Amino acid sequence: MDGRDLVRSVKTVGSVQGMRSVRSAWRHRRADARALAPRGPERARVPGLLVGAEPEPGGGVVRFARSQLLVRVAAGGAVFWSWDAAGPLPSYALPGAEPEPDPRARLEPDKNGGWQVVSERLTVVVSRDGAVELRTPGGVLLRRELPPRWWEPVEGGEARWVQRSEVPADARFFGLGGRSGGPRLRDGTYRLWNTDPGGRFGPADDPLYLTMPVQVVVSDAGTHLAFHDNSWSGGVTLREGEEGAGSGHDRPGTCEVRMEGGPLRCWVVVGTPARVLQGWTALTGAPALPPSWALGPQHARWGFGSEREVRRVVTGYRERGLPLSVLHLDIDHYDAHQVFTVDPERFPDLPRLAKELREEGVRLVSIVDPAVRASTDTAVFGSGLEIGSQGAFVRDPLGSLVLGEVWPGECVYPDFTDPDVREWWGGLYEERLGQGFAGVWHDMNEPVSFSAFGDPSLPRSSRHSLEGRGGDHREAHNVYALAMARAGYEGLCRLRPDERPFLFSRSGWAGMQRYGGTWSGDVATGWPGLRASLALVLGLGLCGVPYSGPDVGGFDGSPSPELYLRWFQLGAYMPLFRTHAAIGAGRREPWEFGPEVLAHSRGVLQERERLLPYFVTLAHLARLTGAPYVRPVWWGASGDRELRDCEDVFLLGDALLVAPVLDEGSDRRRVRLPRGRWYDTATGRAYEGPGQVVVDAPLSRIPVLARAGAVIPVRGPGGALELEVWAPSAGRAGGGLVVRDAGDGWERAEVERYTSRLDAGRVVVERDGEEGLVRYPVRVRGQSDPAQR
Repeated sequence: MDGRDLVRSVKTVGSVQGMRSVRSAWRHRRADARALAPRGPERARVPGLLVGAEPEPGGGVVRFARSQLLVRVAAGGAVFWSWDAAGPLPSYALPGAEPEPDPRARLEPDKNGGWQVVSERLTVVVSRDGAVELRTPGGVLLRRELPPRWWEPVEGGEARWVQRSEVPADARFFGLGGRSGGPRLRDGTYRLWNTDPGGRFGPADDPLYLTMPVQVVVSDAGTHLAFHDNSWSGGVTLREGEEGAGSGHDRPGTCEVRMEGGPLRCWVVVGTPARVLQGWTALTGAPALPPSWALGPQHARWGFGSEREVRRVVTGYRERGLPLSVLHLDIDHYDAHQVFTVDPERFPDLPRLAKELREEGVRLVSIVDPAVRASTDTAVFGSGLEIGSQGAFVRDPLGSLVLGEVWPGECVYPDFTDPDVREWWGGLYEERLGQGFAGVWHDMNEPVSFSAFGDPSLPRSSRHSLEGRGGDHREAHNVYALAMARAGYEGLCRLRPDERPFLFSRSGWAGMQRYGGTWSGDVATGWPGLRASLALVLGLGLCGVPYSGPDVGGFDGSPSPELYLRWFQLGAYMPLFRTHAAIGAGRREPWEFGPEVLAHSRGVLQERERLLPYFVTLAHLARLTGAPYVRPVWWGASGDRELRDCEDVFLLGDALLVAPVLDEGSDRRRVRLPRGRWYDTATGRAYEGPGQVVVDAPLSRIPVLARAGAVIPVRGPGGALELEVWAPSAGRAGGGLVVRDAGDGWERAEVERYTSRLDAGRVVVERDGEEGLVRYPVRVRGQSDPAQR
């Protein structure tokens, strides 16, 4: 035990609870030492030489001396491969049955003595020693998987394995979940184990709350996504390649995936970035569509403390003319921090408060933690003990309840990998709805047990249902929050079948977009934390989670007025726009930072409200296509190497390029532009890309540029929808999509397509190519090309 860890634990949760967390950590360590025997001697294994093959629909099985490889192309174009007879199911990433195989893809001999599967978008080549090459139809190499290696305990048990891969020398890596050091992932090892960093984090911290074995690789050869469907603890080591100078040889980029157990299986999706994300979400499930009110400004604080303070904050927004859609209540509104309770002294009539706020246009959202106080006087604990034959809570190998230390004290943890437990837990949200809450945010669900030993989680020997298969926490840990999100989402759907649920979660895994979104968690207050906020949102979007955002201002500490404003300006262009602060970190309302910050914040909020129809459109498009709201600047031009290395600007949809100010004292900044004409939305000045330009970034705003020809749905002066059209370049057309807000139910969205073009110097806007069908007012912006005058 490290004394510094003990001091940190005591400071974090208080002396009494800190000492209890030390006791809990010792108990967890003893449990693992007792139940998880040392691995002992191991036997190494490689596939060996090829001995035969058996064609099957969509591919086939290639047999080697000591292993076998399954290769299958799905009807949607995704490629699955696995070793040792592992199939696509069971999988927490896939929402249901595995995709049907593509009948056109077939296994056939390769000219080099191996086998290959040829499909429409990809050729999979299997060598005689077990290497797997993924090539474009033209034969260009995208990825080479070297023969894997396993280490099997002689006495029996889970085999650990390593899979090494090579990618083109110019390739860049992205993804792996929420990584604060991204979005481009530099050389290093990235752990795959969802973890609470313990109060705050910065760009150098790894791992964080939400890890995924999902990597997006972008190179001149093309873009591909590789997903190693394995929820065990592991790590990914990346090393970018280097192109040879002159007659020198290229050094390929490398990726090494090491897992402590579980199947070696992988899905690969190839194409343009848009096609890759569309294929990925077709495989793992369409993103949940947030209610339209969840796209407005949101405010949270750990430490509102009372109904009186909540009313004071909401009144402050209204009196100063600041829009506010949602207010979040943290654990301090609970009775003794116990989930699904309310402190009757601080909030004597919460349903009435929620009703009155909703009449003012403000919804309440409640925090929900998974840890349940282990006490017979706790209603949730008592009802959970009656679920099934063993109760709803995680137990150790001897059948005793696993106990951890969290905010309510000594706690137990629901086993969300049990369908009966998910149904029971989802029904508990009826209490939250009865209190007037319109949505929930899941926290502390990695899951967390306060620890003085560095890993604030449950014992790895803890037993889980895993949908009836049975297993331990080594496999269940990373999918725990995903299963909790499923329980909450499905419960809310049952309780309010006519309303789309609003749920977002601090932790999760591949496929979590089916149930909601996420946020940055406890990002440290400071300029590095601001930069990390952008990296997290971009990286998560590339992993299929489009709805996310940072805690504006950071979690702890007191941001300077400049830092707060720059964070506020960034947050306004994120899908989830929420200010938040830890208890003791002070108030984060815009008026707390002085009149200048207040005035500029008002402008930011008004612009967010003006763009709300655009955010609604992006939300529907994310559900329909998988495309994230916030996209890397190389999204439409992945072959541009300069753009692949650009990390400090982003695209909001296809129409807007946002350049946040990430450095203290800056009032100008360099912006890397994709090809085409771009207009500064504040000044109307036009810039030509590709290339780098310098733009003004006064304290009042951050640079936002609109693509020439873009058609953007916005709120007009009277609140009605109108089209903002940026003048196309000469000889080039533009356009945009509009999805009207049809309410917060399940109505099918109608996608309206508009085009823009120049006709004799006049900007013409048409719907679906037919003039006269534009039902909204049109406002043209942007300076004209001199040749058009």
